[in-house]
Amino acid sequence: MLESPSPIYQSTNLPIPMTSPSIRSTLPAAALLAVIGWFGLVYLIIETLPTLGPRWLFFFLSVLALTGTSLPVAAFLNRRFPTKPPASRAVVVRESALVGIYFATLTWLQLGRVLTLPLVLLLAAGLALTEWLIRLRERSRWEP
Repeated sequence: MLESPSPIYQSTNLPIPMTSPSIRSTLPAAALLAVIGWFGLVYLIIETLPTLGPRWLFFFLSVLALTGTSLPVAAFLNRRFPTKPPASRAVVVRESALVGIYFATLTWLQLGRVLTLPLVLLLAAGLALTEWLIRLRERSRWEP
């Protein structure tokens, strides 16, 4: 008689969420990131001189502010346009972080006066392609 395989080889039946995270569940993280980012930017712009340290802090705080601001928007879009498999919280946070990094990069390029419309579109296309390839990899994972 055949014995059942040991528990090491059995697949774990973890519950897989059938929908993307709700907008309400992203609000605490979004509020924390946005408040730290926007209030930090206001303080930084009003109270400091644009030397090297505050300049890098400006980019860091702008990433926080824009990530926090775009987090509920990304959650809404992932619920409004569902995919298979549904977007997890990590996907929503990653997409929001990409938005923050994108606009901070545009700001950095504008400070050097090298930002052009083709470069804006090329960076957006590159980040969109990166996200699409990551989601494609997530979709194609084989799970028995």
